[in-house]
Amino acid sequence: MFKGIFFKALFTLLVIQLIMACNAPSNLKTGDILFRGKQNGSLSSAIDAVTQTGLDHHYTHVGVVEMLDGEVMVWHAAPKKGVVCETLAQFVDSEKMDSLVVGQYRAKTITQTSIVEALKKAKELEGQAYDYTYILESEGYYCSEFVYELFAQDSLFKMEPMTFINPATDSFHEAWLTHYEDLGLDIPEGLPGCNPNGMAASDQLDFIGYLKL
Repeated sequence: MFKGIFFKALFTLLVIQLIMACNAPSNLKTGDILFRGKQNGSLSSAIDAVTQTGLDHHYTHVGVVEMLDGEVMVWHAAPKKGVVCETLAQFVDSEKMDSLVVGQYRAKTITQTSIVEALKKAKELEGQAYDYTYILESEGYYCSEFVYELFAQDSLFKMEPMTFINPATDSFHEAWLTHYEDLGLDIPEGLPGCNPNGMAASDQLDFIGYLKL
């Protein structure tokens, strides 16, 4: 009886793994950059509202792929988690999303050596706290700052003056006013930084496509 239960459990596990393998995107490569569509929540909406580039990008989060034994892992910096390496399913976290989109991008000229160095740096930064201030000098990393740092030696992305102004109202977005009031800080308007929408618009990246989730 025990042997039958064991083989039944083993068969079920193999079926689950086969389904996951079939659903996993087949063209993802180590070093690919994933941009995630906007998540529920006022802060994610605030990020999207003030960082639009005029292109068809509505991204609020970003991470870097590492293929490990055929499984898609993603390095990213996330609120409450800090710098982590998680499965694609955890990165997507689809139960908390609406209108979920994940765009797959690849650096045009980056070398394999640079990708290895980027992932080495990611491992060194693992466990660092999430930076809720979005100020470069502050402790920890926010998502786009983390990815920027991984490829800084390749000048893949550029820092730009940050804005927290909603273009629809020409005033600070209400969510940002609340966010920085809670932190006891002035809004860092004009300080250097980066954001997922701006990074996705970089001419250093090729758009591969949207993941089928």
